[in-house]
Amino acid sequence: MSATARRRILASLGLDALVASLAVPVAVWLAAPGQAPPAAWWALALPASAAALLLAGWAGGLPRQYWRFASLRDLMATVAAAAAAAAALWVALHVAGAWRPANPGFPVLHALVLAAMLAAPRAVARLRQGTRAMAYGQPVLLVGTAEGADLFIRALAQERAPPYRVAGIVAVNDRQSGRRIQGLPILGTAEELPAVLDAMRAEGHPPALVVLAAPALQGEALRALLDAAEAHGVPVRRAPSATLLAPAAAEEPRAAAGAAPGAAPGLSLRPIEIEDLLDRPQLPLDREGMARLVQGRRVLVTGAGGTIGGELARQLAALGPATLTLLDHGEYALYGIELELRERHPDIPRRAVLADIRDEPRIRRLFEELRPDFVFHAAALKHVPMVESDPLEGLLTNALGTRIVADAARRAGCALMVFVSTDKAVNPTSVMGASKRLAEMYCQALDRAARIDDATAGGMRLVTVRFGNVLGSTGSVVPLFRRQLERGGPLTVTHPDMRRYFMTVREAVGLVLQASVAGAAGLPWFGGQAGVPELKEGGIFVLDMGAPVKIVELARRMIRLAGLRPDEDVEIRFTGLRPGEKLFEELFHGQEPPRATAFPGLLVATPRTADAAEVGRAIDGLALLCRRGATAAALAELGRLVPEFAIDGGAVQAAE
Repeated sequence: MSATARRRILASLGLDALVASLAVPVAVWLAAPGQAPPAAWWALALPASAAALLLAGWAGGLPRQYWRFASLRDLMATVAAAAAAAAALWVALHVAGAWRPANPGFPVLHALVLAAMLAAPRAVARLRQGTRAMAYGQPVLLVGTAEGADLFIRALAQERAPPYRVAGIVAVNDRQSGRRIQGLPILGTAEELPAVLDAMRAEGHPPALVVLAAPALQGEALRALLDAAEAHGVPVRRAPSATLLAPAAAEEPRAAAGAAPGAAPGLSLRPIEIEDLLDRPQLPLDREGMARLVQGRRVLVTGAGGTIGGELARQLAALGPATLTLLDHGEYALYGIELELRERHPDIPRRAVLADIRDEPRIRRLFEELRPDFVFHAAALKHVPMVESDPLEGLLTNALGTRIVADAARRAGCALMVFVSTDKAVNPTSVMGASKRLAEMYCQALDRAARIDDATAGGMRLVTVRFGNVLGSTGSVVPLFRRQLERGGPLTVTHPDMRRYFMTVREAVGLVLQASVAGAAGLPWFGGQAGVPELKEGGIFVLDMGAPVKIVELARRMIRLAGLRPDEDVEIRFTGLRPGEKLFEELFHGQEPPRATAFPGLLVATPRTADAAEVGRAIDGLALLCRRGATAAALAELGRLVPEFAIDGGAVQAAE
């Protein structure tokens, strides 16, 4: 305990003792106006009253109360201490045979007077703090639920110099309209925000900020709110989460630093993130099935240093595997995810392995040594223009690397392999997409053979999961726009009509794990839900990505979220389609219509399949061409293997 805290506790004890002494004559005067106790009586009663209150107050924590943050609980403790002290004094007088007022209600009057005199300075300090919160700082309009608004206002009241002043509240539903929270009026609903802002401007006190205290406000409702605020030139910020606003959340670290108990941390608002604008409802996932699948098993993740592989490693580590092996060919990326898991899950046995999935002898030896039960294959080259520039590298990594990993896993007795694919494998116009489609074909063929052949019914399952863009992934458009915004623009968009599917990385990986549970159904040791019949036909899982998003609208929205104006403060520049890019991504081939599954968020497609041995030989032949540097021949062979790949004849000639 700091010296300052000790001094404050001693001062509080002294003030409480003084109040206890002053309360006695007031209570005597109220109980017996015409009576006067003997002079010697005061020498007994005053010290006895002070001692009784100090003892009762110490038990109730009165000296340790922080007056500026006095709560209802503190008030109840004060009343209880006053009642206990009054009762103790009455008993002491009775035992000592000392003078007592004739009025039998004296103990009650004494308790009421003492409680009022103790509560008064605490209430004044609390009201002063609340008044300070209402009088200083930038005026803000608070949008949120009743609970969120109450927490935010209380957090403001705990600041010595509040940075914001709540000028009014906007509710998220009309049931709260017209009421008040902590004396502040609810001016309307979120849908009425334009009218509320107009009224505040007309009255001459427009808000400097709109603060969101409603975590559930996302998607279309949030977009409408941002548009309304932008039309009035008012920026929007999000309040901290409820756990950060709660005083208890800040109590321990600040107390350890010598701060006064109950003092709140600096209240900082954060900008609205682009992820908040995705209208993605929370999907129910079979977490119990995931835990049953992974717990106590040996798990290996390829591409663990990447965005998808790294999130897979995080979520798998939380499920309690027996061992977790992280494989990547990038030293720094692998170091980063291993360090993070070491800090978050120190009890999970793990191993970081530097390896190239194209190195067949190395991968085979490694799998024979580790003998993983499950393999999550996320390693790939995914950047379309870069793979177009070096197509042979993309073919070796995405097609040959997948075959090497799948074969090594099957030889080592792996029960389940999950292959992470991409929507660019559908009607591919890029080498990256075509190489992933070829990898899909090989995984489909192996899985189909294992599911329909009775002799291999217990063989390795190969689950393929296809999805679109992940917000914030390495090389994606959102980090690029953020970097360009930091430099002041321009934001570069390839085409005004470019559209893409988006989801958050956490949601995508959660659904990949859900697909793993569905794909494992039917294995002898795993008693999960019923399987997906289409998998026996070579079906692959496709994540429900929602509606596609126009990239130019995404750019405009990010500019607005930064508090700037598109085309005025920051330019949007169109650069033209890059090699291999499509205007519209597809999740399904025209002849593979989607089918729903029993698992929310998971669809299934059944594209054409081929014999595993035939596809494996074709991949080996393609790899031989790649290693010889025969780019034109390799691309022509890729076009033969993936007929829907519309290879550019000019590109083949340029490669010759």
